Amino acid sequence: MTYDLIIENGILLTVDADSHIYEDGLICVAGGEIMFAGPREKAPEGKDARQVLDAGGGIIMPGLVNSHTHVPMSIFRGLADDLPLETWLNEHIFPAEAAHINPQTVRIGTLLSCAEMLLSGTTCFCDGYFYEDAVAQAASETGLRAVLAHGIIDFPAPGVPDPSQNVQASVSYAKEWKGKTPLITPSIFCHSAYTCSAETIQNAKKEAAALGVLLQIHAAESKFEHTQSMERHGLSPVQYLDGLGVLDQNTLLVHGVWVDDKDMEILSQKKAAVSVTTHSEMKLASGVAPIPAYLRAGVRVGLGTDGPASNNNHDMFGETGLTAKIHKALDLDPTELDAATAIALASRMSADAIGLGAVTGSLEKGKRADIIVIDLNAPNMTPMYHPDSAVVYAASADNVKHVFVDGRQLVEDGRLTGMDIGQIMHEVRGLAKIIGG
Repeated sequence: MTYDLIIENGILLTVDADSHIYEDGLICVAGGEIMFAGPREKAPEGKDARQVLDAGGGIIMPGLVNSHTHVPMSIFRGLADDLPLETWLNEHIFPAEAAHINPQTVRIGTLLSCAEMLLSGTTCFCDGYFYEDAVAQAASETGLRAVLAHGIIDFPAPGVPDPSQNVQASVSYAKEWKGKTPLITPSIFCHSAYTCSAETIQNAKKEAAALGVLLQIHAAESKFEHTQSMERHGLSPVQYLDGLGVLDQNTLLVHGVWVDDKDMEILSQKKAAVSVTTHSEMKLASGVAPIPAYLRAGVRVGLGTDGPASNNNHDMFGETGLTAKIHKALDLDPTELDAATAIALASRMSADAIGLGAVTGSLEKGKRADIIVIDLNAPNMTPMYHPDSAVVYAASADNVKHVFVDGRQLVEDGRLTGMDIGQIMHEVRGLAKIIGG
């Protein structure tokens, strides 16, 4: 058989359910699908390929999956830092969005974020924002895989000045993009229970269920939100959403910091997923989501970066390392969130959380060829005793050498193959002069 791509001469981290690692691994790809991923000695005989990539002894692993972000917000990177969440959101971000968000600014912000993600080894992301059609168009041009949702809030928003049309606008977008391209999966995103009424949230979930797409919603992010929910409803944010009947295997709660045992039991029973964005949650002083407790309770969890206005980057390697270490420190237990689990959180488990577990997140036969190669020929990667530990505790975005999405090479030797990053940054810098006044 003639394959489209063979990647050889590397250490293969499959990140499958058994965390298989092969010292001399090989991957065969045809039609964007992984046909073989395993040790060289078990590879099909008589194999030939249109492209053979020598990994140079590096680490071959699945592309990282960013389970929550707002990619157009790269244009607001660093605009309002060192502020409480409510102040940051209400006094800075919402006004900036009202003044500057339009299809053109959304497009350029999306392109900048996509470039950053590709260069740092992310091959799939989950997003929710305004003018999401522009996000989807830009993302599809870059070749990234994505789950994308048009945002819903109960007050005038960019592109939807009439709040009564908020759910319909999101549904119209989702219908337009459903099945349009295999790389873009539409979704529906209610901002939160404090910006959306019970009726809005329930209507959004009803429409998401009818379309068979994921419902995303920020939930249990801050102490203020938790307190407000208890005062208004006598219920925690998770319990309130459960009472609305919107939690199931196609619901993604973002943040999930302020939860208790009852909340985790509900999430486990309903099979809802949680996306944790450690950097953003720490920077906004929201707290630290209890990932080890979630995992023990059987809750589905993934990692994300959140938007660049609150993180302030899309570096999933940094997100993974910080997440593993913060829980060791909090629990005074160095065995908490071991390296293999941390890698899975950033890839296979994130893919499952956003509904793409059968498509991406691990290197296994039948999944799509979303693959990255990590260069070990660098001081920070020398020596390398344990590949999984090296990825979590030593690697950085700078070590990403090659990136493939659906079998197509988008980063070669650390350079983007299909994007003019210089021109993109030039446009964003010009926009920043207007935003910053």
